Amino acid sequence: MHETILSRSLRQLFGAAGLSAVFSAVFSAASSAVFSLLASLPANAQEAQRPLESSAQETQPAGQSPAPPIQRVEVTGSSIRRIATESALPITTIRAADFAKQGLTTVQEVLNTIPMNQTSTVSSSAVGSGTGGRAVADLRGLGGDKTLVLLNGRRLANHPYFADTVDLNIIPVAALERVEVLRDGASAIYGSDAIGGVINFITKRSVQGAELTFEGYEPWRRGSGSEQRINLLGGWGDLARDGVSMFGVLDYHQQSALRAIDREFSRTGVRPERGMNEVSRTTFPANFFSDLGIAGNPYYATGCRPPDTAPAVDDPVCEFDYTQYVDDIPKTRQYSAMGKINRQFTPDHLGSLEIVWGRSTNESRVAPPPMSNIGIIMTAASPYYPGNGTVPAFPGLTGENLDISWRPAESGGRDNYESSSTVRVLASLEGTIQGWDYNAAISHAQGRARSTFRGGYLVDQRIIDGVGAGILNPFGPQSPAGADFLASSLLLGEYVHARILSSAIDARASRDLMTLPGGPLGFAIGAEFRHDNAKYFVNRDLAGQASSSGYADAQDARGSRSISALFAELNVPVIKNLELNIASRYDHYTDVGNSFTPKVSLRYEPTRELLLRASYNRGFRAPTLYDLYGPQSTTNTSDTHDDPLLCPGGVPVPGANPNVVCGQQQNIRQGGNPDLSPERSRTWSVGVVFEPVPRLTVSADYWDIRLKDQINALAEQTIFGNFPKYQNLFVYNPGGTRLDYVLDITSNLGQVKTRGVDLSLLYRLPRSPIGNFSVSLDGTYVNKYDYQNERGGPYTENAGRYADATPVFRWRHNLLMTLVRGDYTFNLSNRYSSHYEDQNTSVAPEFFNNVSHYSTWSISATYTGDKHFELTAGIKNLFDEEPPFTNQVTNFQLGYDPRYTDPLGITPYMRLTYRF
Repeated sequence: MHETILSRSLRQLFGAAGLSAVFSAVFSAASSAVFSLLASLPANAQEAQRPLESSAQETQPAGQSPAPPIQRVEVTGSSIRRIATESALPITTIRAADFAKQGLTTVQEVLNTIPMNQTSTVSSSAVGSGTGGRAVADLRGLGGDKTLVLLNGRRLANHPYFADTVDLNIIPVAALERVEVLRDGASAIYGSDAIGGVINFITKRSVQGAELTFEGYEPWRRGSGSEQRINLLGGWGDLARDGVSMFGVLDYHQQSALRAIDREFSRTGVRPERGMNEVSRTTFPANFFSDLGIAGNPYYATGCRPPDTAPAVDDPVCEFDYTQYVDDIPKTRQYSAMGKINRQFTPDHLGSLEIVWGRSTNESRVAPPPMSNIGIIMTAASPYYPGNGTVPAFPGLTGENLDISWRPAESGGRDNYESSSTVRVLASLEGTIQGWDYNAAISHAQGRARSTFRGGYLVDQRIIDGVGAGILNPFGPQSPAGADFLASSLLLGEYVHARILSSAIDARASRDLMTLPGGPLGFAIGAEFRHDNAKYFVNRDLAGQASSSGYADAQDARGSRSISALFAELNVPVIKNLELNIASRYDHYTDVGNSFTPKVSLRYEPTRELLLRASYNRGFRAPTLYDLYGPQSTTNTSDTHDDPLLCPGGVPVPGANPNVVCGQQQNIRQGGNPDLSPERSRTWSVGVVFEPVPRLTVSADYWDIRLKDQINALAEQTIFGNFPKYQNLFVYNPGGTRLDYVLDITSNLGQVKTRGVDLSLLYRLPRSPIGNFSVSLDGTYVNKYDYQNERGGPYTENAGRYADATPVFRWRHNLLMTLVRGDYTFNLSNRYSSHYEDQNTSVAPEFFNNVSHYSTWSISATYTGDKHFELTAGIKNLFDEEPPFTNQVTNFQLGYDPRYTDPLGITPYMRLTYRF
């Protein structure tokens, strides 16, 4: 009966054709056997002599009863259960209790303390960029799509807009026990796409009692950006006593917006002392370009409209400082919930049901929409034509038609609201059968994302019609009729949403096959099957009417795939203290083919004080469903550029509108490409761990990664910087008088070569009258990061310099000093990023800049002397360090880089936990 029901369910879930049918049959038979076995065993774990051995997800809190004898557990990076202290993989572990005391409020902040994480997509990246508000982990700077993010060792649904990585905002922070980062990749065990590494978020396994936590963060400077969090955590039951345990967590976090004008370093894009003049010639009051080739603004002579607009230096037009309208930090909210029930069926079999839900919202604001190059024509019949009485005359105009470049400021800035959510239901069974340790699970995950116009977006055709009919005044305040017309032209509502479904079944088993002279020979084998389905829906009634939406010409898209995998691992103790680990993985994708990815690692401990390790692995990352089928759409470039044909060298050709073709955002067309090939990689590393004295541990790991056929879109800076090479990507109208767009869809680029060293130090001073003191340092030095923009092309150096769209820091570290004295714990931490050569593409050579290093200190104190209360108070950015100046123009926020620095400044905070 069990076999029949499960077979039917699997066929409905995965289909009955090809390899999926084989997996269905195999797992149906296995599940039937397990159900039959469990049915014959006692249901109450109180009848058992002992509970299931603890796993790597469990730890023994200080101050509780003595830990049980050392058991064999599964460690991150291996499927073979072993004594935890035997593991030699380069793993960085961050305990939840530690990052809570340091005032790290989000998973994004936690991962920013890991030096090897070089992420360039954070919540602030949503400002003007359409990222869906997601935050991404990016180990080694290879791209978030090459960092595998897990929750309790298994996948969550990826963010639907890009389908390449998990949105960190939906991780249930309050439920976490620790975060483990495997730094050398583990493609043979967890997935062939784990090229940069693996981040495993591990939740608490069980909870006794309940606790309520409040957190508050208030920046010292004016403006906002304040944060609040509240969460409730509770649990009941003991597996050894009751045979059942359960726990749940509810968490809410919010951060208010911080406007760019609230910080001196970000309030303007006009910095003449730095050579920066990032402005737009799509303004209010509007600029015009006449049929006779005259460019101008009727209010140029009177100073335009300060402080938003100012007279241009080289033309009688106005220039708009759009930076004053953007958010440095958008308004964000995160909601998460998790529940888990564990049932000890027998001493050797544990079943669990886990539900995780998370939702993140991001509301960002940018300048009013740029209405240019869409055909807004004003005739001399308009009452607002310059010189007709309402608007000042402009020299040289004699009634010619005017091409208008206008930002309707009265409609307000563009307000974009983005939300994403995910839910995962997972049922698992683990235990021991005939000497085999097994772990099997079936899961279903769903991710959704939505983007909504909240204000500021206008119907293009309505603006064209309103100006043409003389109803709208692009040069000044609106009449009552014009104000009503403008208000009725607003676009409000959801304009795009996406969904991704991921259903999976997996099983693995391990045991010792025999005992060799060096120790037990460990073996593990496993299989996975996953089916992904993604859909993207564009509301063309909204998005299609606004060129500034970024989805004006996008179409609905969808795609699906099935992935089957088999993997095995062998741990060979060659001799005493010398261990060889061999693992391999075979993946089958229904849409891109097959892959075999091996991994070999070696561990040698010649003395108690010295450990040597090395590894070699190959990786394979198939293009995501978004890479293949993501909707192609035309939007604005991030940077401002000169049209290479119509404004070569910044000088417009005769008849070209300088308000559109010179130094402005241009149209770029991006999206999926069904002709993509997979990425492949090769990684090797060698390392040493040295303990010269019992209280000092020092480690160094050298790593070298080579990636080929990188999947990405060309950087727009590369395309505009070399027009002769990429001129086939520039699409002009039939007359060649207007750039329709630059074609920049996702492609297979060239190779990436990067190498460096991870360094860590931990020193625990002997106990003294003032308490227990320890200091830890984790750092990453990137010696090389070179990449090609096309196969066989020249390499671009990225380490220590801003190349195309991002910098790669040569050195980053996190330093933590801790003093424990009785019921008090004191922390002093430092985060440091080295200097780099700036972008320097939009400034004259005399203003070329090197971005200074960025170093912030934080301090906190925690009191745990009351069994019901725990109190933490601290200060982030203790010395009020401002972000260093950068002339980058890739982000909407200018003057600093929001991806790597904190604009808030000194921020006191407090955290109170009440246990009951």
